[in-house]
Amino acid sequence: MTYLELSEDGGGSHKFYETTVSGTQVTITYGRIGEAGQTKVTIFPTEEKAQAAAAKKVGEKLRKGYAPAVRGVRQPRAVTRRTIASTRSTAQQAPVLWRFNSGASAFGIFVDEERCWVGNQRGDVYTVTHSGTVTGRFRLPDGVKCIVADDFWIYAGCDDGKVYDLSGKVPRAAYEIAAEVDIYWLDIHDGILGVSDRDGRITTIDYEDEFQWSRTGQGNAGWMVRCDEDAVYHGHSGGVARYDAADGSPVWQTPVADQVLFGWQEEHAVYAGTARRTVHRLSKSDGAVEAVYRCDGPVYSCATSPEGRYVFAGDSHSSVYCFAASGERLWKLGTGCGSAFSMQFLDDRLYIVTTDGSLACIDASEMAIAAAREGTVPEPLDVKAAASLAAVEPSVVLETVTHAGDGVVVECVREGERLRVRVVSPGYELWNVQFPKEIREVGARYLVEGVRPSGRGGFYRTFGEIRRLV
Repeated sequence: MTYLELSEDGGGSHKFYETTVSGTQVTITYGRIGEAGQTKVTIFPTEEKAQAAAAKKVGEKLRKGYAPAVRGVRQPRAVTRRTIASTRSTAQQAPVLWRFNSGASAFGIFVDEERCWVGNQRGDVYTVTHSGTVTGRFRLPDGVKCIVADDFWIYAGCDDGKVYDLSGKVPRAAYEIAAEVDIYWLDIHDGILGVSDRDGRITTIDYEDEFQWSRTGQGNAGWMVRCDEDAVYHGHSGGVARYDAADGSPVWQTPVADQVLFGWQEEHAVYAGTARRTVHRLSKSDGAVEAVYRCDGPVYSCATSPEGRYVFAGDSHSSVYCFAASGERLWKLGTGCGSAFSMQFLDDRLYIVTTDGSLACIDASEMAIAAAREGTVPEPLDVKAAASLAAVEPSVVLETVTHAGDGVVVECVREGERLRVRVVSPGYELWNVQFPKEIREVGARYLVEGVRPSGRGGFYRTFGEIRRLV
């Protein structure tokens, strides 16, 4: 048995790699230090070939910087989870149409035209239709901090330091964050990942899962990060700052009232919810505070309707609010299912995920809200997942195919010490392809459903299922 570790200072990997040879069988176990990891078993024709294959794998890892180590000496990454503090709302009940109990406190939510996503502290991610039918389930290795969308792709950031692409049938690790970074929140734009952390740093990682830049803000506990084409917006205990997306140069910094807990963005403004019971709307161009929305408790989450016409907030007392863009409070209602840790508005409905693990759909239309304020609300539908719904877990095992058919063929090649993936089907640029690192193998060819150029150009992003071409 050979046990190796790679732990890079100042940002980088925190992994182990273990090979065990038993006769003609080679067992390889790998993953993040402090975790069980994943295991792959291969049988060879002879003991000599098994020994040679294991030695080759070890040699490759040593050349990449891995070194012999003793299991258990290095410790796993630090993890901070958001405090779960919630009291029952004294406000009138909101018109909840349906609610789904995911089984644990939930922070992750994303809603698009087709479905709703919820991710909880147990690592469960469910998809639910807008009418309240559970259609899918993923099981990730650790608690889900957030779920974000980047064009076609859906990502879940987890406490294990990985960001998983949920766009296919099987979750694939798309990014891995340095072990010493105690992640608080994540956002992604055009393949570039922004990470805020406990120490008030903001770090960006590119589409190849490689470090771009990092800056330390004027506070700590960076819960807010929002990314767009031009900038990264970072909120922490000292306020909100804007950094240039390309090189991290500071553009502006604006102090706001106490701890920033959550952020939202529209085209021209960012919104920062705070522990001082407020949501601040700041101009993206210069950081000026354009409006303040006042709640009755610390603000755990916020969102807006398109173009910021209405501003929504959720507080620690299980209440949700709606404000006019000017700052006028229009209504406050109780959720009936805990405090909203995250929220999103779509088509007159406000979707929230809460401290008790619920994904709830609130009818936010004017008629429904008016009725609720008069004391008339619908009986919410309690959504259940079918007992037969199996959880799909991350895997490095690929289905194999022998013909390309209508797909796009990509190939893994070595470039110095790194493995890159390039399109080999005709008609494409010689750009690198964003591709899961854990399944890259030199010389291997893969069949993907398709590739799309990034918004800024210069690299491709795969979509659909990935299969090994043999």
